[in-house]
Amino acid sequence: MRYDALVVGGSFAGLSAAMQLARARKKVCVVDAGAPRNRFAAASHGFFGQDGTPPLKMIADARAKVLAYPNVTFIEGSVAGAHADGAGGFHASLEDGRQLSAGKIVLAFGVQDGFPDIAGVRERWGTSVLHCPYCHGYEFSDRRLGILLESPHPPEHAMLIAEWGPATLFLNGNNAVDDEETRAKLQARGVTIESARVVALEGPGQELSAVRLEGGRLVPLDALFLAPRTRPGSPLAEQLGCAFDDGPFGPVIRTDAMKMTTVPGVFAAGDAAMLMHNATLASADGVMAGVSLHRSLVFEI
Repeated sequence: MRYDALVVGGSFAGLSAAMQLARARKKVCVVDAGAPRNRFAAASHGFFGQDGTPPLKMIADARAKVLAYPNVTFIEGSVAGAHADGAGGFHASLEDGRQLSAGKIVLAFGVQDGFPDIAGVRERWGTSVLHCPYCHGYEFSDRRLGILLESPHPPEHAMLIAEWGPATLFLNGNNAVDDEETRAKLQARGVTIESARVVALEGPGQELSAVRLEGGRLVPLDALFLAPRTRPGSPLAEQLGCAFDDGPFGPVIRTDAMKMTTVPGVFAAGDAAMLMHNATLASADGVMAGVSLHRSLVFEI
């Protein structure tokens, strides 16, 4: 079967794109490996009508609704490779050897996070080591908050985190706050500055109780915010020849306002194609990609 659209990634962006195409009565295939970026979080916050719902439940419910349309196929797995088929469409190979053909593609495979080499960070990711204050800051209101400074994480970000509670900026051996103006702004917001390198996170299980600095000193803490470097969750965009831009946290697939990449017929949505990362934004991005893909099917005839 030749599908009208192949959606690579079945999380917030991919399923939102697939829903628009399903309702436009197009034959859609969604391929997903089952490892969404926010799977480590117990709850997703700030999403319209879904505040506090576990993200995996949100994805499962959305998948069930998309699959209620008879023109949608869902495949659990990964796309190993894709290329133009020479006939105006695309050919894709799954890791298990299956082959797919589609007229258009939506790349919604998200990103993978690269964490600093600090003991205890990975185990607490999504629980007490966090990325987005709008997603998780409220749950730590008025508690001891930390911000780990890593390039390109600007020190000014600590001023934002201080909205939710007393904040400490860990420079981690970096000299990024060496001008008096920035230090004055941080101090005006009540941000404490720790210059020593962070060597480990302490606390029972996934909870955070303190940050251990080089030399052994402990700084009591309840949550640590960081912005990890990211990389695309799949090599497909590069294989297909899509251009990338340098984003603040890693490469971002270049798209136009309608979510078309630099390769005709290939659209991209979600964290891999946005500067700001948030479940709501990813879903909205997917809606735009799905609608735009459908319009391209109509108006290119």
